[in-house]
Amino acid sequence: MISLATPPAGLLAPYSGEGILPLYTTTVAVSGGEARHARASGRAVSDDGNLDLVLRQPKELGGDGGGTNSQQLFAAGFASCFHGAMTIAAASKRMRLPPHIDIAATVSFARDPVDGLFLIVAELEVSLPQMDACEAAALVAETQRICPYSKMSRVGMNATVKFV
Repeated sequence: MISLATPPAGLLAPYSGEGILPLYTTTVAVSGGEARHARASGRAVSDDGNLDLVLRQPKELGGDGGGTNSQQLFAAGFASCFHGAMTIAAASKRMRLPPHIDIAATVSFARDPVDGLFLIVAELEVSLPQMDACEAAALVAETQRICPYSKMSRVGMNATVKFV
């Protein structure tokens, strides 16, 4: 049996370097399938092979369904990152978490009334049963402060698009 450990609370130690310090980097390549349109018929594969998914446009957007889509991938990333950040935040404050924590991310692909184009809207639902409400609210607030996905939703992110 494999023993899995929670990341150390020491990850929250301040960093004072000059530039961004990558702690983990991955690459996921997406290619279009028979429709030559990745959202409709593509495949997403990570550089280590641990992620290998069939991409399909959801029926609600005119696709055939039958695979995952970018909104589901974003929701999974946001929920799992927030869950992990909450665990680290609790450990750094020496708080005991209940044995069962649920984080549900709802992500919508939507129209933007500002420019008429598209945007992503996300909502997290955090369930901390058996935890004092004030203590839970403080933990959620701290988690929002340290979770990279939450930060990205507040202030944006560094992104570069390169034509090769």
